[in-house]
Parts: sequence; structure tokens; C-alpha cells
Amino acid sequence: MDKWKQKLEASYPDMVAWRRHLHRHPELSYGEKQTAAFVAERLRHWGIETRTDVGGHGVVGLVRGSLPGPTVALRADMDALPIQDEKTCDYASTVPGVMHACGHDGHTATLLAVARLFAESKERLAGNVKLLFQPAEEVSPGGAAPMIEDGALDGVDAVYGVHLWTPFPTGYVYSAPGPVMAAADEFTIRIEGKGGHGGLPHETVDSIAVGAHLVVSLQTIVSRSVDPVEPCVVSVGQFHAGSGFNVIAESCSINGTVRTFDPAVRERVVDRLQTICARTGDMFGAKIEFEYKEGYPPVVNDAGEADRFFRVAAKLFGAERTKRSPLLMAGEDFSYYLQRVPGCFLFVGAGNEQAGIVAPHHHPRFDIDESAMLQSATLLAGMALDYLESHGSRS
Repeated sequence: MDKWKQKLEASYPDMVAWRRHLHRHPELSYGEKQTAAFVAERLRHWGIETRTDVGGHGVVGLVRGSLPGPTVALRADMDALPIQDEKTCDYASTVPGVMHACGHDGHTATLLAVARLFAESKERLAGNVKLLFQPAEEVSPGGAAPMIEDGALDGVDAVYGVHLWTPFPTGYVYSAPGPVMAAADEFTIRIEGKGGHGGLPHETVDSIAVGAHLVVSLQTIVSRSVDPVEPCVVSVGQFHAGSGFNVIAESCSINGTVRTFDPAVRERVVDRLQTICARTGDMFGAKIEFEYKEGYPPVVNDAGEADRFFRVAAKLFGAERTKRSPLLMAGEDFSYYLQRVPGCFLFVGAGNEQAGIVAPHHHPRFDIDESAMLQSATLLAGMALDYLESHGSRS
């Protein structure tokens, strides 16, 4: 076995310890101060050039190889979510209402192990490895764009990121050329009716009734206004109204998300949202305000770098465990890195039914099969080394 793989295997207990520490002490998007300090302290201890406060609480490490060559960037996100941890385990979150419910603690721990590997191997590196520890992936406008503006991608020739993904089983890795994750947009609908007594509805304009009609009508957009072969999601996630059981609510607010891959489909959905809101308001005599916020663009992998994934992953894990990813309707601001330099976003299966690790991402009992972190580290290091070896010089 290659020495670098052996080193990563030896680092696995540290990965688990780091991940569990971070899981106990999660921080929300834009507030990852202690997480960033935890990362920077270790990078500096290993002699890695380290910048902090990059695009917010971002941390950038740079391992300079002893031999000339290109620069590869590897990215991990650090932020947690506003969810109460309901797991029963010794590493459950100690912060009320905040938890790592998407695997970002595992991403950070994985990249720390890879950082140490390259720091200890720089005399054999033909090129450089940039380590991007990113804040605020979970909340648009996100942390990737500010980090890029602050120079995180300067001099970078290729970029890779890995997501630990529990819908995929542990032991398998996934990616694909072209689009792999959707554009993630947000809409808000505000309804103003006429409030009144619950026993006298004829004297009111019931904003809840208007909102209920809207929610049902919005479900027809995908089924009747979008080509069935085009991936598209319209989901309502929040509905807020009312103050009492016998009071007809004067106002109501609805929030939701739109997920698309094709700009033309996105435009069509926005047009239908606006039309449905306007006509529903006219029908009930309510005033409706509609606001649409474009979020992260789709994650689109470079075809050549996706080919690298299939070749490298098959060599590391076997062709039977290297899979083409389906389109995923979740969003990711890794898309901004891929708009600037060639690269590939990868998925490592982290679900394990036998171990009871089945909760979906963003769930109060979310967890990962921690053994997937070793696969993730191996894949990230393998991709970086393959790029450097194929583009670098050992003269």
C-alpha cells in the first residue's frame, strides 16, 4: 500500500476525535469563530502557511511542494444548522438548538487529515495544495463567493470538494460530468387580507384561506407548467399566520424554494409563481406581494475532472464501488469555485442501515458512518496527487 494511504489510515482516530469535538461544539453560518480557530491552530502546528478571516471566518492553508508544479485547491465547509440535536450519544451537540446536521464537521476533520498528510510530504510534492476551510455554506449568499473575492482561488489550477452523503451507502463514491446539484432559490409570498371575528368570516378576507389556495396551486407548476423531462422542484417550507383560534388572520406569509438546472426552466417557474400570486389575490380580494431571491447556481463539474474521478476512484476503491451520481436537487455554493476553475464535486456514501445511520440530511437525528471520512480523505488526496503528478514536473 502506498505510504500516503497508510498515513491517512493512521490518521483515522484523529479524524474521529476532531469530528466529534466539532459535533459537540457547532457554530451557525457566519459565526464559525471557534471552529476556524480550531482549524488554524492545527494548520500552523503542522507548519502550514495559514490565513484567517478569509471572506469572513474562512481559513486558507497553503502547502508548498518542493518541486515545481500547479496548485490544487481542496475545500471543506465548517458551518452547522439551527436544529436541536436529538441523538443519544457522547458526542451530541452541547449547544441548544444548533447541530451539525449535514456532515460539515466530518468534512472539516477529513480535510485536516489531508492537510497534515501533505504537510508531511511536501518534499515529494510537484506543486502546491491549497486548503479551503469555508464558512457559511448553509445560508445564501454563502461563504464561497466572499472567499473567492478575498483571494482564496488565486493561483489555483483545479479545485475539488467532497460531500459525505447519507442517502448513499458507505463504501461507495459518486460523481458525474456536468450538472450534479441544482440551483437553489428562495421565494417569499406576503398576503394582506382583512382580519376579523372567526364567527363572522363574511366580513373578512381570510389570509389563511388565500394562502392555502396558493400552496395547492403552486404544486401545479412542476406538474403542468414544466416539461416532465426537466428536473424541477417547488416546495413550500414555511406558512405563518394567525394569533388565535377564533380570529381570522389579516396577514399570512409563505416561504419556499425552487430547484432547477436549466435557466429557461427557472425563468418559467418564476413567471408562473408571479402569475398565480396575482390571480389568486384578485380572486379573493387580497393584496399579495411576491419576492424571489436567486441563490446558488447549479454545481457543474468539469468533464475532464470528472473523468479523473472515475479513473482515480476505480483505482482506489474498485470500479464496482465507483458510481455515476444521479442529479441531486440540493444546492451547494461549491458551484462558485467551479465557475472560476476546472474541478469536480464528489460524494462519498456515509449511510449505514445496519448501524442505524439512516436519518436524512438536516434531520435532528442526523449522523454519519465515520468510516466514510477515511474514504473521503483518501479520495481527496488521490485526486490532488493525480492532478499534480499529471501536470507537475519532477525535473
